[in-house]
Amino acid sequence: MLRVENLTLHYGHSRILHGVDLSADTGQVTCLMGTNGVGKTSLIRAIAGRHPRSGGTITLDGEALPVLPAHQLARKGIALVSQGREVFPLLTVRENLETGFSCLPKSDHAVPEEMFDLFPVLKAMQHRRGGDLSGGQQQQLAIARALITRPRLLLMDEPTEGIQPNIIQMIGEVIRKLRNEGRMAIVLVEQYFDFAYDLADRFTVLRRGAVTMAGTKAEVSREALLQAVTV
Repeated sequence: MLRVENLTLHYGHSRILHGVDLSADTGQVTCLMGTNGVGKTSLIRAIAGRHPRSGGTITLDGEALPVLPAHQLARKGIALVSQGREVFPLLTVRENLETGFSCLPKSDHAVPEEMFDLFPVLKAMQHRRGGDLSGGQQQQLAIARALITRPRLLLMDEPTEGIQPNIIQMIGEVIRKLRNEGRMAIVLVEQYFDFAYDLADRFTVLRRGAVTMAGTKAEVSREALLQAVTV
């Protein structure tokens, strides 16, 4: 589904990413790992069109993508669950979900009941404002809003950050269900090692903006991976 080759990225005159390669297949979770500040968020923001890449190629389902803004890439099937959630605080839960309609034809402007099956708390709170939700509830809302767009590629940036353990477990179950349905590729940026290792089919490790390790779970030992992502 996703092939990133030799991707470079600059912020001003500073080069952040150095020739990064990344693969993510439909029906699999690719986990992007590394310590803080190595370029993980910058990479998925570049894939999502939040920051234009300086060089390299991104191919989605066989289509080479030019440098496009985020809203155009969203229409091509790329959804990003950002670090920090980016919930609209003054909109209700339902209104937050409905912002995902902008990527869809009018005939599909309906919140699927499946969203409330995945995240029952959102159904009970759909008329409450997004800013009134707890951190865990906002994270569920952010994931559901991304799924509303019917993505082919789901990018998730630190979905467990600041979340209570029972919600982390539930988010893990949702990711596993999405993977097993086989309708999308999932790229997961995650610092919580056990959570990431349990879910991932493939790993890519960044250090100082470059890939230092990549492979499937069968190819990368747990011990080597843990050592590679430890300060």
